[in-house]
Amino acid sequence: MHNRFQLINLYDLYGELLTEKQQQYFEDYYFSNLSLAEIAENMGISRNAVHNQIKDAEAKLANYEQHLHLYEKNEQIKKILVAVEEPLRTQIEELL
Repeated sequence: MHNRFQLINLYDLYGELLTEKQQQYFEDYYFSNLSLAEIAENMGISRNAVHNQIKDAEAKLANYEQHLHLYEKNEQIKKILVAVEEPLRTQIEELL
C-alpha cells in the first residue's frame, strides 16, 4: 500500500478525519515508535485490536487520498515550484 513516509504525510492531511482512538494508536505507533504490544498494554486492549485499528486507520487514510488527491496535488505543486521565481516561490510555499 503506502510506505511509512507516505502514511505520515497522509495523516498530516487527513488525520483529523480519523476517530480519536485511531489517531492515538496511529501516533503511538508511527510517531512514538511504540510496538503493538506496548500500545496494547498502555490502552488495556489486545495486541490484535491495536493492529486492526492501525490497519483500519491506514486504509481510511489511503481511501481519503484516493478520493481527494490532496497529497498527490501537493507533490505536483512542489514540482512546479522548482521553475517559479524565488520571491513568488516563497509566498506559495508559505501557503502550503
